[in-house]
Amino acid sequence: MLTPSQLRNLVSGRQTGPRASLLRGALRLAETPYSWAMHYRNHRYDSGRSESYAVGVPVVSVGNISLGGTGKTPLVEWLARKVGEMQRRVVIVSRGYGSEQGKQNDEALELELALPSVPHIQNPDRVAAAKVAVVEHAAQVILLDDGFQHRRLRRDLDIVLLDATEPFGFDHVFPRGTLREPLSGLARADVVILSRADLLNQTQRNTIRARVADLAPRAVWCEVRHRISALINSDGQQVDSNMPAGKRVAAFCGIGNPAGFQHTLNALDCELICMREFPDHHNYSSADIASLSDWGQEAEVALTTRKDLVKLRVPTLGSIPLWAVGVEIDFLVGQQEFEERLLRLTEMQSAT
Repeated sequence: MLTPSQLRNLVSGRQTGPRASLLRGALRLAETPYSWAMHYRNHRYDSGRSESYAVGVPVVSVGNISLGGTGKTPLVEWLARKVGEMQRRVVIVSRGYGSEQGKQNDEALELELALPSVPHIQNPDRVAAAKVAVVEHAAQVILLDDGFQHRRLRRDLDIVLLDATEPFGFDHVFPRGTLREPLSGLARADVVILSRADLLNQTQRNTIRARVADLAPRAVWCEVRHRISALINSDGQQVDSNMPAGKRVAAFCGIGNPAGFQHTLNALDCELICMREFPDHHNYSSADIASLSDWGQEAEVALTTRKDLVKLRVPTLGSIPLWAVGVEIDFLVGQQEFEERLLRLTEMQSAT
């Protein structure tokens, strides 16, 4: 099984040679039926043959058009706080991918760490979850996490994140690329946000923006950067993000886009001596913890993501302190227009 980085190296063309070319050809054959199925499914919703259900309060969806790792969680945190500032009760709804029966998945645990007062309901039936949010939690605004492809729950604002490192999924639908659906689906977006935009120069950003304007001409355009807020451990302690500067660091993650995490680490001015990847949503076992403890012994500090930390729940790997990198977003472009859209939604709810 390919790791996220290995898949990206293959589908991007960075991996060369006859074997890589044959694999890309095979993946292209597999892409065709999946792409057709997504076209057909979207057509059913666009034509009204498949029904979307409203739940009586505004629904704000945060999602991707490509596979994970675009920075949804920091944006969901930002939105929950912003809606709270507008004096509206907000509830998060998500599918709960990878969760065990009756338990929250890693993304819910991470959001609970950052937003302990915001209810989070996980259910593959997100219409049912949204109704529970309204009836049992008196939700006035629902944040639908990872909801762009879930069209059964009607939404009032569709936000799509594009990662600056691979904004268009290598122009192929999975498995030949990393798109979840054909790029034409971006036309549904009300807001498009380029995350980690600070990794690109202005010309590169303008090129992406122009292409998005062709695909989603009515969408508000925003650009954000990821800022390291602090380091946190499993005991809830926080230290300044400058702590690892100049130190030998072993880092690992089990997320959809490990390259995004590595870009974040580059801002810490540390000496990254080893990096290890696990599959997205990986559930760490005691054997994994023992392996990581042996693997990182040459380091002074071990770093991971909050999404991984909430599953590990250990303050050290052997004798090495383990810290998670907390990330927040800063808007570079489009914040005012975006907030005006949110404000209109809350006013709409207040008038009903």
